Amino acid sequence: MSTENKAGLDALLTPEESVLVLIDHQPFQFANLNSHEPTMVVNNVVGLAKAAKVFDVPTILTTVLEERGGLLLQGLQDVFPEQKPINRTFINTWEDQRVVDAVKATGRKKLILAGLWTEICLAMPAIQAAGEGFEVFAVTDASGGVSKEAHDMAVRRMVQAGVVPITWMAVLGEWQRDWAREKTAQGAAEIQVQHGGASGVAFAWEMQLLATPTGSEA
Repeated sequence: MSTENKAGLDALLTPEESVLVLIDHQPFQFANLNSHEPTMVVNNVVGLAKAAKVFDVPTILTTVLEERGGLLLQGLQDVFPEQKPINRTFINTWEDQRVVDAVKATGRKKLILAGLWTEICLAMPAIQAAGEGFEVFAVTDASGGVSKEAHDMAVRRMVQAGVVPITWMAVLGEWQRDWAREKTAQGAAEIQVQHGGASGVAFAWEMQLLATPTGSEA
């Protein structure tokens, strides 16, 4: 359970135990996102979604009042083009039984959440699900609040409830765990290049150097 102080190898994420829910990455929410640079959150949540696809992690997309708040971020929808987001009226995603049923249908207990805004649409379901026996992980850099204080206080509150804060590249790293896992290594590396910022640039450079003949080979 999320309320336990877990440590050790079993506390880390695996693709087989994970389920991802992405909440309300919509124009209205982005318009008042002030805790982070919005383009960074866009980059990070799309990278997280791509990682879930590479690792076959069940992913549930959800919006709130999309007819007024706007459709899901296009870059995110493009990762799962066949999936229609669950459009809610509930502010708290976990009060929408369709979302809960979709999560429970996966049979997985490590629930990974990211959403806008942190203090409302992320914190509410995270805290409730943690109290219902899920191991909840909040991806803080694929989420954001109306202010830095709002985001930070929400993260503190979630931690008090047993939720684990994590960043999207940490999720990717825990899912991959070993670069010898060739089935997902290439996909994970490509996501890092596309969305990993300076880490992606450095990785691309490393690949270039490995492919460059030395003077003796020229």
